[in-house]
Amino acid sequence: MEKQTYPMRINKYLALNKHSTRRGADELISQKKVFINNKLAVLGDKVKETDKVEVRFRGKQKPYIYIAYNKPKGIVTHSAQEGEQEIKTAVAIKDVFPIGRLDKESGGLIILTNDGRITERLLGPNHLHEKEYLVKTKEKLRSSFKEKAEAGVKIEKEKTGKCKIEIINDRLFKIILTEGKKHQIRRMCVALFQEVADLKRVRIMNIKLDKLKSGEYRKIEGEELQTFLKNLDLA
Repeated sequence: MEKQTYPMRINKYLALNKHSTRRGADELISQKKVFINNKLAVLGDKVKETDKVEVRFRGKQKPYIYIAYNKPKGIVTHSAQEGEQEIKTAVAIKDVFPIGRLDKESGGLIILTNDGRITERLLGPNHLHEKEYLVKTKEKLRSSFKEKAEAGVKIEKEKTGKCKIEIINDRLFKIILTEGKKHQIRRMCVALFQEVADLKRVRIMNIKLDKLKSGEYRKIEGEELQTFLKNLDLA
């Protein structure tokens, strides 16, 4: 966990103490739910180590929900344009949102939840969590593909981090990443003279797609959920 040094901005304090993300903390403060020493907090407040900080919810707080969803190709993660369908209309569960993205032409595992705490802890650049993908290419893989991809690929002005690749056959491979640049796998393949025919995410940390069919979803619960939250420092 990031070191706690005081005085500290209230949104950072709430994020580090697992109440929410920093953005979520700002929302809690705007909704007048945060108190410092029994006094209503305002945006930009700072707290000392000895201060008493409370988050007060009116009524009973809704239980957290965690869903593993196998997103079909053609469904957008959010911000659908005319003629498109997005996850929130494809999945009949209220008050959940997708964590991260899968582009329209990709399918596979995406986590849906109402727990804003996990967004930064799963996707933030300081947290290196594994995500595994199954990738099919249009042409046969070059003999140097695995070695060059695992070492890092230059994409425009950036270089991707090291990754793990397992070649399954001459047009199919698995890749494990701990970063998430936009369209990263597709851009890596183009840089190495390959073109993606199909891309599916099959695992996020310990959450696996397994036998979940395209368009289906299931609850993440029990030991699987506890391991997931523990690895995010939330349990």
